[in-house]
Amino acid sequence: MNRNETIETRSETRLFEIVGRVQGVGFRPFVKRLADAHQIVGWVKNEASHVSVLASGEPDALDRFAAGLIAQSPPLARPMIRSVSLRPRADCCEFSILESKSGSTRDAELPPDLFLCDDCLVEIDDPSERRYRYPFTNCTQCGPRYTIITALPYDRPNTSMAGFKLCRNCRHEFENQQDRRFHAQPLACPECGPKLVFRKANGEEISGSEQALAASVEALRYGLTVAVRGIGGYHLMCDATNETAVLRLRNRKGRPDKPLAVMVPGGNDRHRFARTIADLDEIEEAALCDPVRPIVLVRRRADAPIAAAVAPGLGEVGLMLPYSPLHHLILSEFDGVLVATSGNISGEPVITDPDEAEERLARCCDAFLHHDRPIQRPADDPVWRVMGGRARSIRLGRGSAPITLHNSNTAADAVLACGGQLKSTVALGLGDRVVVSPHIGDMGSLRSQTTLEQVAKDLQRLYATDATCILHDAHPDFTTTRWALRQEVPAIGIQHHTAHASALAGECGCAEKMVVFTWDGLGLGSDGTLWGGETFYGSPGHWQRVGSLRPFRLIGGDRVALEPWRSACTLSLEAHRHWECVHTDAAAYRRAWAAGAGMMSSSVGRLFDAAAAMVGLIEHCSYDGQAPALVESVSGEVSIEPALPVRPEGEIRRIDWTPLVPILVDASLSVGERLGRFHGALSATLVREALHHGAANRTNIIGLTGGVFQNKLLTEHAAAALSRHGFTVLLHERIPMNDGGLSYGQIVEFSARKAP
Repeated sequence: MNRNETIETRSETRLFEIVGRVQGVGFRPFVKRLADAHQIVGWVKNEASHVSVLASGEPDALDRFAAGLIAQSPPLARPMIRSVSLRPRADCCEFSILESKSGSTRDAELPPDLFLCDDCLVEIDDPSERRYRYPFTNCTQCGPRYTIITALPYDRPNTSMAGFKLCRNCRHEFENQQDRRFHAQPLACPECGPKLVFRKANGEEISGSEQALAASVEALRYGLTVAVRGIGGYHLMCDATNETAVLRLRNRKGRPDKPLAVMVPGGNDRHRFARTIADLDEIEEAALCDPVRPIVLVRRRADAPIAAAVAPGLGEVGLMLPYSPLHHLILSEFDGVLVATSGNISGEPVITDPDEAEERLARCCDAFLHHDRPIQRPADDPVWRVMGGRARSIRLGRGSAPITLHNSNTAADAVLACGGQLKSTVALGLGDRVVVSPHIGDMGSLRSQTTLEQVAKDLQRLYATDATCILHDAHPDFTTTRWALRQEVPAIGIQHHTAHASALAGECGCAEKMVVFTWDGLGLGSDGTLWGGETFYGSPGHWQRVGSLRPFRLIGGDRVALEPWRSACTLSLEAHRHWECVHTDAAAYRRAWAAGAGMMSSSVGRLFDAAAAMVGLIEHCSYDGQAPALVESVSGEVSIEPALPVRPEGEIRRIDWTPLVPILVDASLSVGERLGRFHGALSATLVREALHHGAANRTNIIGLTGGVFQNKLLTEHAAAALSRHGFTVLLHERIPMNDGGLSYGQIVEFSARKAP
């Protein structure tokens, strides 16, 4: 009896519908190989929103095949079998990959851009291979995805590669099921794929990928800055060991202090270079080598061979490995470490288009390394920081986003959320899922606003849905709020700190009531004041504010966040403690304060600003969060301190910050000692308040969210103390604890309110 007769007499046929991350990760070629291994016939095809598999074979073989679909799937796939149904016997004699089918894409999952895999890395370093030193090498397990997709399902005609016709050799690889490039949609080679061009600021051009690459490396060696077009946009790159080159880049970009990321060579050299810059622990090293290839914030060695101007005043540096063939070739040829900062005007989305780059980045760099593969939408680099034994997202970006998370409170209709004013992301709620975009930027520029609108439209188009409403922050003056109110669908405001709390509960999948500390810079409260040191009890849709920082009055509007002397002046006045402020506007500020000007705030973030000014670290900031970063960096060991007193105010427990002021102005103590005591008092207060609210509400679940908890020193010290007291401590991991997580939290909060 031959194979076909055996299948006919003993087989059954099952139709599998598979959802999750199954497009753009080599899933269909994997299914075919798995089917052949189990002597199964049928077919696999991309639907618009999922993968369908029709499989005929012996029942036991089908069971093993079904288990393998999940257990043996490609490393970057995240498949889930949505349904299995019996079907009439398949009229097939082999297993085939069928042409993709169009239709509704609502249940699809957009694949993020993937890093350069080890097989392709070996290939581009091997002179005997035809893709030797080719900057756009990829396979089914690596290469661009989100930034080249124009439509779903994910097939070459629906990507930026549609204009590059496959050569004979690439076509053979694409159609050969035994080849690792079988159905690799971004497939390319030097003959048929994208190419590089090097252009100097004076217009002189060098064509040909090898020649353009050599010219770029030569420019970098001479201490020049080159704008390099990568996967999700441009990097501004220069020699990270050259103090003059780094300072020149800073001056030209108008970025005097904000830390710059450093890219170290990958491959076998990654440990050699990375370890000369930072003392990496196992978790940080694993994060650096993660397939996402994020920027990882790590403690810089005192003897690190990089320019001091890379991260002035800070003890940390952001390290990253090359994630594309182009970056690998540049770093390996340069044989050193390079600054790789976003190619943008500070605060804006990263620039993606060559013409726009030459127009807007000309004053920042000396040359451009372009390529001709179109970038459909920007994706800046993600940023991670290891805290509490885990790598935690500080910024979503290329490789880590778009990210899809489960929403336990299902929203019946599609809902769009546009986050807040800073570190903006866009999120799209689709029933029981929420898709969150990569980091877009701060909303203070027209380009940021235009990009946010583009990403919002893109998400709805790619998922073939129209949002029935738009969620925004409750602050009426936020750019995103004004944008939401201009749209044709209803706009609904979500209070800033409830969105933070719901983002944490949603990400952690916590269905129980919990106590959440939401500490950040500012968010408009329901009482019209600026909150930022709040304690909530409850769950998404049902938060009760039970605690807050004692409010203080700030004058200066948006300038307060960048002028820490203002917060310090207020705190010294309200605590009746002398602090010598030498700012030229200090006398006028005191008079305005005495006259009752300003707005009340309960922001812990502003406490950190005041601390930075009071100990003499900084009075003016050039970027958001600079003062708190300096406070953490310069702080000594966290000391054991008494918790700050509490003054009940109705149902709200007000934390009185005034005992911090004498500590901060005590000149008999070193700056490190003062800041160590500052951190210790805040940590002790967190624990004391957790004990009170936990006992009062019979819960042992404590959450920490908001930008203040990016502070590793405070977060780790407080989380460890809470754990010792028997609490389960929830921290963000995949979603940023800062305002980058607001859009996700807005959808979780809204869905919970709408749930029956």
